[in-house]
Amino acid sequence: MTPVNPDSPAPRTADDIAELFRGAIRSGQLGDGERLPTVRQTARDFGIAQGTAAKAYRALEQEGLVATRTAAGTRVAPGASRAAGVVVERARALAEAAQAEGTGFDDAVAVLRAVWSAPAE
Repeated sequence: MTPVNPDSPAPRTADDIAELFRGAIRSGQLGDGERLPTVRQTARDFGIAQGTAAKAYRALEQEGLVATRTAAGTRVAPGASRAAGVVVERARALAEAAQAEGTGFDDAVAVLRAVWSAPAE
């Protein structure tokens, strides 16, 4: 499973791809021990060079989010998935509300960033 949001632009860089998988892991969309697509498949899915996909996987491995083993592939590291349940629930609620109101992905992210950095009342 390659996580893709249809409202966001296709990832083109290793950083973009790492961010996409990072979000899927942290949100629980990809669970502990779940296998990621091969580097070759990820490159094919996004129309990028295999080296770019490999660089993204290396970054995730350095962060401790995935582990790569010969013959076992790249899997989500134990304990790496899931933000706190309430955070995932509220993120899903935000996504549903934004979609229902016709707010695009980038605009919803911009709202979240603005709220995130705003001082508490």
